[in-house]
Amino acid sequence: MAEEISFDFVHEYNTLEIGIVVPAILRFGDITADFKAKVDTGAAFCVFERLHGENLGLDIESGIPLRMITATGKFDTFGHRVNLSVLGIETEATVYFAAEDSFFLNILGRQAGLTA
Repeated sequence: MAEEISFDFVHEYNTLEIGIVVPAILRFGDITADFKAKVDTGAAFCVFERLHGENLGLDIESGIPLRMITATGKFDTFGHRVNLSVLGIETEATVYFAAEDSFFLNILGRQAGLTA
């Protein structure tokens, strides 16, 4: 006997891009920032470009400092509590913004991004 699975919402991502890219929305108070982020099941945290936090009006350096360590190096981030919405699922979460302007990735990690 065959089983059928149905979903209320389907997101078709571009298979020509490297990785799975989905729309993400951050909200702090009445201000929102929307952009595309990559799903990374190996990442523990959500890490976004500094610019997105600044666009929300956050003082980046006033957040919780955390040095991220990856296979290719280290970089500094600052955590802030915001609302995160991915594919219609919204949660309040601590996400991290890169300290450096040169960080150009937006990553949805397991904490907050994939467990919402």
